[in-house]
Amino acid sequence: MSADKRLPVTEETRKELHELKEPGQTYDDLLKELAQQRRRQDLEERFQDLEETDRDELTSLSDV
Repeated sequence: MSADKRLPVTEETRKELHELKEPGQTYDDLLKELAQQRRRQDLEERFQDLEETDRDELTSLSDV
């Protein structure tokens, strides 16, 4: 059984979260969704960085 924790936020942040929350959605579910979106975004950025690195470091076969 997990214990509930309180996350202190400013009133402005609470209002922003409330606006993002769907009817019937808990704040816990909203925060999980936001965390998942952030992880996905970070992964996409790392993938793009790798693609750019590959383009910069690899030589085209037509240049060989």
